[in-house]
Amino acid sequence: MRQSGLRVFALVTDAFGGHGGIAQYNRDIFSALAGCDGVRDVIILPRIGTTSPDALPRGVQQLPPIRGRIAYSLAALQAMRKYAPVSVVFCGHLFMAPLAAALARLAHAPLWVQAHGIEAWHEASWLNRRSLEMATLITSVSRYTRRRLLEWAQINPDRVKVLPNTVDARYRPGPKPDRLLTRHAVANRKILLTVSRLSSAERYKGHDRVIRALSKLLPEHPDLLYFVVGAGDDRLRLEALAAECGVTKQVRFVGYVSPDELPDYFRLADVFVMPSTGEGFGIVFLEALATGLHVIAGNQDGSCDPLCDGALGTLVDPENGDDLALAIRTALAEAIPPDNRSARFGTDRFAGQVDELQKLFHSRPLGQAPQREVLPL
Repeated sequence: MRQSGLRVFALVTDAFGGHGGIAQYNRDIFSALAGCDGVRDVIILPRIGTTSPDALPRGVQQLPPIRGRIAYSLAALQAMRKYAPVSVVFCGHLFMAPLAAALARLAHAPLWVQAHGIEAWHEASWLNRRSLEMATLITSVSRYTRRRLLEWAQINPDRVKVLPNTVDARYRPGPKPDRLLTRHAVANRKILLTVSRLSSAERYKGHDRVIRALSKLLPEHPDLLYFVVGAGDDRLRLEALAAECGVTKQVRFVGYVSPDELPDYFRLADVFVMPSTGEGFGIVFLEALATGLHVIAGNQDGSCDPLCDGALGTLVDPENGDDLALAIRTALAEAIPPDNRSARFGTDRFAGQVDELQKLFHSRPLGQAPQREVLPL
């Protein structure tokens, strides 16, 4: 731990030991912050997740998760006093902005708010909006989320910066793993893949669209399979849909896959397809690109950013089943794409962007009340 520099106090849903895209994003940003010369340490208070993560980067401390709004608020206040003085209060989700703003005022510290996706696309409550507007810095995972947020928030656009997801180096091209070929008995089969939670609250992911498209593809590709990686309460509905469409044998519900094994499931596939309508960004697209897959995504949300507006993959109208089937058919017929498509989203570049952002908070001594003016960005 450094003896000088910023102390970042972070309020998040989950981070180290958590699952999903937001938890991964938090791990990436806190790891990058801890590696900055201008950052002393990062103190994280999660709502959910593992009580004792296996490993933490040097300079990062994660407190036990606290469930319940009141209990979490009290724990946050106690932790902030314990670790005072706090240089920056980081808010990892828009819904936590009122608490984060109140703590930032008490600590006389600037507020940094992270915007991910759908939670920032529609006008928030008065309290959330006012809290957000107090932020010195807002980072958004995509241009799409940034644009949607600025449509309703009274914020100087200069304060809202795009900080896209990064991709882990474990995701890289390689042969189809023999153990998975044997486990699933899929040698010489073409495989479509979607990786996401199967949540009834997130049906925008588009699993049902891919299932419906299968029947149009099977006459040309009778050996085609669709692997669905992820667990959740929407699985029964999707299983019923597969039966209704007559593709039960072609749809394999794999369930939860551990982070250690997940890169091999990407390598097992030929095409990654997730025609979503509600992605803030979609880190799985980067993982698929880095693994060397053809990638198909929807053109109506933040999915455009990881695919660089179609330069790195195929964007389709997610509501047009014929377009989706044509995109899959084309991807199955094309050669393997180059394996350097995700280079612009590498960890080194991400760390450099985080380093530039943290420098914005060095314009005042530790513990000094922030000025009303906006920090120049």
